[in-house]
Amino acid sequence: MSDVQTPIYLDHNATTPVLPAALEAMLPYLRKHFGNPSSGHLFGRRARRAVDRARGQVAALLGCSPSEIIFTSGGTEANNLAIVGVARARPSRRTIVSSVIEHPATARPCQWLADQGHTLHLLDVDHQGRIVTDQARQVIDDDTALVTVMHSNNETGVLQPIEELVELARERGAVVHTDAAQSVGKIPVKVDRLQVDLLSLAGHKLYAPKGIGALYVRRGTPLEPLLLGAGHEGGLRPGTENVASIVALGVACEHAAARTEEVSQKMSDLRDLLWTRLQAAIPDIALNGHPSLRLPNTLNVRFPGVTGDAILARAPEVAASTGSACAAGGPSASATILAMGVPAQQALGSLRLSLGRDSTEAEIEIAARALISAYREET
Repeated sequence: MSDVQTPIYLDHNATTPVLPAALEAMLPYLRKHFGNPSSGHLFGRRARRAVDRARGQVAALLGCSPSEIIFTSGGTEANNLAIVGVARARPSRRTIVSSVIEHPATARPCQWLADQGHTLHLLDVDHQGRIVTDQARQVIDDDTALVTVMHSNNETGVLQPIEELVELARERGAVVHTDAAQSVGKIPVKVDRLQVDLLSLAGHKLYAPKGIGALYVRRGTPLEPLLLGAGHEGGLRPGTENVASIVALGVACEHAAARTEEVSQKMSDLRDLLWTRLQAAIPDIALNGHPSLRLPNTLNVRFPGVTGDAILARAPEVAASTGSACAAGGPSASATILAMGVPAQQALGSLRLSLGRDSTEAEIEIAARALISAYREET
C-alpha cells in the first residue's frame, strides 16, 4: 500500500522508470566496453556492434530500415532536427504547418522559423482535441515545406489524424513529421502505416534513460543537419554516440515490440476503471479529449468547482500532473485544454492521470479513493 513518502505514480506521460533489462544492458558499456564506435580497433568495433544492434531494435519497433534511424539526445533534438532541418533543405518553400496543441519541442522551432521569415499556420482542434482537417486542406499549399503535427497529445492522449494530413500534404509535395514521443511503446506505431517522412521518439517516455532519443528519416527525405562536426549518424547528427544509452533504448524498444498490445489493453482497462470510480463519486466530473481515440494509459479529467492543483495538494498519495504551467499570479489554464473550447475557469480543474505498464488495480483503487476524498475536502 502506498503512503505519502512513496505515492502512486500516475505521471508516466512525464517520464517512465528505466526498464531493469535496459539498465542491465547498458552497464557493460559504462564499465568495460567503453570504446569509441568510430575507432577501428577491437574496443571501437564492440561499441559499433552495440550501436548497430540497437539501431535494428528501434527500426523493428517502427517497421523501418535500420539505416533510417538517427540517434539523438532525446525527443527535443529529434523534433528540432526534423523541423529546422527540413526548412533548411527546402529553401524555396517558405510555409510551415503545425497545430495549436504541440509540445514546446515542436512549437518553439516552428516559431523560430516564423521569426526568420517563414509563414506559420497553426491548425485548430475541435472540442475533443482532434485536429480540424478541413482547415489543413485550406492552408497546405504548394509553398508548404513541412507539416508537423504530434501523433498523440501529451496532456489528453488524443490521437491525431496523421494519415489524413499525410494525404493532404502529399498532394502538395510537402514533407510530414510527427512527434510520436507519447505514442511509441503505448500503441503500435508503424511508419509505413502512418506514411510520415519523419518521426521522433524519446527514450525516457518508453522506459529507457533520459537523454536519448531517435529520429526516423524516410529514405530520400530532404534534411540538413543542425550541428556541425564529423560524419556520425549518416552525417545528420555529429558527435560521438552515447553508446550505453543507445543500447538501453534498443532493449526498451525490443521489449515494447514484444508487449505493446498486451500492455496497451492492461493500461486501457485500468484507465477505464479509474474513470468509472471517479464518475460514480463525482457526477459532474468531465473528460478532456476524445472518449476512444486516445492513448490507452491517459485520463485527463476536469473536477468541477476546484483546481487540479488543489486536488493534488490534498492527495499526496498520488503523483500526477495538472498539465498547466505556473504563471506569476498563480496557476494558469492549459493551452491545450483552452484550445478545445473549455472555459478558463473550468480548465483550471484539469488533472492528467497517466498510467504505466506496471500500474496495478490495487494502486488504481487507492488513487481513486484519494482523489475522491481530496475533492470532497476541497468542496
